[in-house]
Amino acid sequence: MLINRILLLATGCFFVFEAAHSQSVDVPQDPTKFHLFLLAGQSNMAGRGKVTESDRKVDPHVLTLNRKGIWVAAVDPIHFDKPGIAGVGLGKTFAKNYAASHPGITVGLIPCAVGGSPISSWEPGGYHPSTKTHPYDTAILRTQLAMKEGTLKGVLWHQGESDCKAGLSVVYKEKLYRLIERFRTNFNDDKLPFIAGQMGQFKERPWNADKKRVDSVHETLPSQLSLTGFVNSKGLKHKGDNIHFDSESYRELGRRYHAAFKAIEAAIQN
Repeated sequence: MLINRILLLATGCFFVFEAAHSQSVDVPQDPTKFHLFLLAGQSNMAGRGKVTESDRKVDPHVLTLNRKGIWVAAVDPIHFDKPGIAGVGLGKTFAKNYAASHPGITVGLIPCAVGGSPISSWEPGGYHPSTKTHPYDTAILRTQLAMKEGTLKGVLWHQGESDCKAGLSVVYKEKLYRLIERFRTNFNDDKLPFIAGQMGQFKERPWNADKKRVDSVHETLPSQLSLTGFVNSKGLKHKGDNIHFDSESYRELGRRYHAAFKAIEAAIQN
C-alpha cells in the first residue's frame, strides 16, 4: 500500500503546471547514449533562483523526468517539490556542460529534491510532513523508471541545512554514508559516483558548531568514500534570504558540480 501511495505522489496530477513546460522530445533508443543523473537533497538542489527568459531556452541534449514520469525538455524550474516556489537550480547547467563534453550523449535529469527535507526523510519509508512526501522512496521509484530507458551515471546531492541542529548534526555522517551505500545497492552499482555540495557561506548568517559539523562531513567525503566528490560554495551569493543561492550562483554551482564529476570520471578511467 505504501509503495502504491508513493507512486501516486510521484506521478501526481499537476498537469496544468507541467503542460506549460512540456515539449515533445526524442529519447535516445540506445540506453548507453542516454546518461541519467539523480538530483537529490533539499531546496538548494531543487533551486529557488529567479527564472528568466534565458532559463526557458531548450537544449535538445538535456531532458528531465517530469512529475508524471514523462521525459520532457529541461526548462527551469525542473523541480516540482513546491510548485510556485521552485526556480532555477544547478541541474540544468550541470547537464548542459556534461552534454557539451560528451558528444553524442543526451542527459536525463531525475529531479527528486524536496525543500526542507532532513536526511532522516532520505531513508526507506522516511516521510516529510510539510510536503507530504516520501523523498527516498520516491527517488528510488523515479530513478528505476528512468533506468528503463537510460544509464544512471551519478547522484548529485545538496542537503544539510535541516540537520544543522543539536542532536541531528552528530549523526549526520553515519546517515549520509548509509544513504550513499543504499543508493549504490538499490541501483546495483557499487561504483556509482556521488557528489555533495557545500551549504551557503553567507556572512550575514555565520555558521554555528552544528553547521560546521555537517559541513565537515561533506568536505571530507572524498577522502573517506571512493568515487565521491565535494563542491565548495566559496564566493557564491544568496538571493536575499541568507539561505538560498541566487540564479547566477546556482549556474556556477552547476559548473562546479560538472568539474567535480569530471575528476571522478578521470579516476574511474585510471
